[in-house]
Amino acid sequence: MSQAMKGSRIEVLGVGVDPLTVDELHAEILRLSGKDGLSLVLNANAHCLNLCYQDAALRDFLNSANLVFCDGVGVMLAARILGGRIPQRITYADWIWSLAAFAEAEGLSFFFLGASPGVAGEAARRLRERYPGLKIAGARHGYFDHTVGSQENAAVVREINASAPDILLVGLGMPLQERWLMQNREKLNAGVALMGGAVFDYVSGGLRRGPRLLTDNGLEWLARLLVEPRRLWRRYLVGNPLFLARVLGQRFGR
Repeated sequence: MSQAMKGSRIEVLGVGVDPLTVDELHAEILRLSGKDGLSLVLNANAHCLNLCYQDAALRDFLNSANLVFCDGVGVMLAARILGGRIPQRITYADWIWSLAAFAEAEGLSFFFLGASPGVAGEAARRLRERYPGLKIAGARHGYFDHTVGSQENAAVVREINASAPDILLVGLGMPLQERWLMQNREKLNAGVALMGGAVFDYVSGGLRRGPRLLTDNGLEWLARLLVEPRRLWRRYLVGNPLFLARVLGQRFGR
C-alpha cells in the first residue's frame, strides 16, 4: 500500500497530515478551543518533515497533535505521490488575516509569543487596525531564557496563563517553538496552541514576502529564498531535493 493512513491523515515521512481546507481548520480550532486542556494544532512543511525524519521526539510530538495541517506545496506534492490528496496549503503569512477575521467573529482571544521586542505588539496593532473587535489578551517577544525551570521561562508561562487565551500563537521559529511547547504544554492555560514561525515579522511589516507571482503559485519557498538567501539557502536548495528523495523512497518502499 503506497499510502499509510491514520484516520483521515496522510502519512508523510512518518508524520500524519490532515487534509483540511481553511474553513474546516477554523471549525476545528473553534471546537478545540472549548475543550478542557491545551489542544495542539501544528503545521507541516518540507523543512518540518525533514527535521522530523531525523528526530523521533519531534516526530512523536507532531503525531500527538490534535491536528497537523499542510503548510507548503511540497507536502501537497508528497501526498499526491503517496496516493493521497490535500485540498490546499495553509501558509501563515496569508492565513493569519482570515484567522483573525474568524476569531473576531467568534470572540476568540489570542496571546502572541515570539519575534524581536516590539514585533508581536506591532503585529497585534496592525491586526486590530483591520479587525477592531479582535481580542488580543497579550503580546510578548521571544527573546527570553527558554530553559525549563528558568525564572524568565516561568514568568512567560505565568503571563500567558494570567490572560488564559483561547489561542496561543507561538512564533519562535522551527524547531525551537515546537521544543518549547513540548517542554511547557502541561503548564499552559490556553485553549489551542499554534506554531507561527515568522508570522509576526510578516504581519508587522518587518519581513517582506517576495514577488506575488511566486507566493500565489506555490513557490513560497523560492520567494523566501530570494528575500533571505544567506539564512535559507541550505533549507531549500539542499532540503527540498532531500525531502523529495525521501518521499520517493517511502513511495517505493525503500
